[in-house]
Amino acid sequence: MKSHLSALFIGIAALLVGFNAGYLLGQSPIAPFNVFPATFLSQEDSEAFEPLWEVHDLVQTRYFDQPVDENILAEGAINGMLAALDDPHTRYLSPQDEIAEREGFAGEIQGIGVEVTTEDGNITVVSPIDGTPAHAAGLRPGDILRQADGVELTDMSVMEAAQLIRGPVGTAVALLIERDGETFTVDITRAVIEIDSVRGEILEDDLAYVRLSHFGTRTTEELQEVLSELLAEEPAGMILDLRRNPGGGLGTVVDIADEFLPEGTVLIQEFANGVEREYNATNKGNAEELPLVVLIDEGSASASEVLAGAIQDRKRGVLIGQTSFGKGTVQTWQELSNGGGVRITFARWLTPDELWVHEEGLQPDIAVQLPEFEEGVEFNDTQLQAAIDYLLGNQVIDEESSASDT
Repeated sequence: MKSHLSALFIGIAALLVGFNAGYLLGQSPIAPFNVFPATFLSQEDSEAFEPLWEVHDLVQTRYFDQPVDENILAEGAINGMLAALDDPHTRYLSPQDEIAEREGFAGEIQGIGVEVTTEDGNITVVSPIDGTPAHAAGLRPGDILRQADGVELTDMSVMEAAQLIRGPVGTAVALLIERDGETFTVDITRAVIEIDSVRGEILEDDLAYVRLSHFGTRTTEELQEVLSELLAEEPAGMILDLRRNPGGGLGTVVDIADEFLPEGTVLIQEFANGVEREYNATNKGNAEELPLVVLIDEGSASASEVLAGAIQDRKRGVLIGQTSFGKGTVQTWQELSNGGGVRITFARWLTPDELWVHEEGLQPDIAVQLPEFEEGVEFNDTQLQAAIDYLLGNQVIDEESSASDT
């Protein structure tokens, strides 16, 4: 079974196009969450934590393999505490992972530069990024990464595999690659990789295409530059590609939405106490009236769903593709004293029509699937072609409606 939670390894790159990156939507304008006041344990709560300290003392005094690293115990306790919340978006990052995530969010990473996904437990290449060490080494879509420096990657999560592959700039990682049933090893030297989050071009038939890969710290400026160049060509319509976009900063997505939406609601943030905060667009956008199609898929998550949901609810454009990931919660980003960090859920968000997409996703207006990847066969981007046809006024078949009619 194929997972559409692809990733830009940090060792392979730091941006998780798998959904672990989607938490970045939680970059609330009021984060980090020192807005939440420090609390003191009540007598009852203090008693509840007594067994924790008892176990700690037992480990330090009775466990046979001494000495025991206090840092390891502390990180284990933190991970266990957050895991007990049963929220995949509330999690702890080690100091190394914290640095990597922040670098990735800023668009500069240390790694080899390849986008991957998990398929049947295999870490599988979606695409090497142009101009990166992975691209120069000849990695291809469909390659399976079996080992990193002799360590098996099969059945690992994307994050676990990334921790093995990333490393200091200038050092090499030996990857065992499986391709067409045969295996070989390639040594790839890690480098600093700058990843633009926005690119654009004018397609045939005078249509503008904008690809938005994530919502990082530079995305708003990058988009404004791209829009300025594309709109100067006076296109007849625009395609906004949010496929495999895992999300990003809340402030960033509101700014991005402002480029496409007239004045009005972008999203509603709802806190545990029922208080709501509304985020709005202005009338200052550069692409508020151009006919618009938005491409989404199962990897479109978090901030991507905020943008696509606002465009859909506001009747600003049409969504084409597949049902999105479905992440409707908001996390804040708190740095810890050990250099690590915590992402913790503190609110949920709703579309302008107050739809909560969590674990459901956004439904496209026109459902179009992509063909399966086949080695040696030219890839046909059926979703992009459907967007082009729609803007040109050609008939586009909704595959879900068509299937239900048969």
